[in-house]
Amino acid sequence: MKLKPYFTQAFITLTLLFASATLFAQEYLPATNAAKTGRSPGVKVKLLNEQGRAKTYVLVFAKGDEVLSGLTEFAQKYNVRSASFTAIGDATSCKFGWFDKVKKMFKVISLNEQAEITSMIGDMSVINGKPSVHAHINVADQNGNVHGGHLIEAFIYPTLEVMVTVYPATLQKQYNAESNINLLHPEL
Repeated sequence: MKLKPYFTQAFITLTLLFASATLFAQEYLPATNAAKTGRSPGVKVKLLNEQGRAKTYVLVFAKGDEVLSGLTEFAQKYNVRSASFTAIGDATSCKFGWFDKVKKMFKVISLNEQAEITSMIGDMSVINGKPSVHAHINVADQNGNVHGGHLIEAFIYPTLEVMVTVYPATLQKQYNAESNINLLHPEL
């Protein structure tokens, strides 16, 4: 049986549309995703200042280190219960998220090229007794266009300089079912 030309064209169009939708399917991640550790062997740490019980450190990341992995490992090793940080540097690739309140997940945005980390800011707290790192990042591509959002993953080249201030108090995060996010609860 031979198909009529308009059926053939419709079949080809539908096939192309399906292939395009599959090719460009958007990745989403849960907002409660924990950082993978063990991906930042080159991070160096130096204590810069101690004022009372507050401490300021510099963390210097090396080529190939992954940011959230290194920050999480630092928090684990130094038993960080509450901290804030800022950073600048360079990355070979980044993944960041935009929170979709309908899906209650992060829409993943990828930048797979060398970029300047023009700013990174975040905090460290505790979720169920374990350190948790929350960061937002802005990166500039080779044309100076800035991209950013909630940091999911960034691999460094050649370096990242992070200034971390660790506080003596503990900041707790607790799961919020309405948003599907772990939120700070200073009263805990």
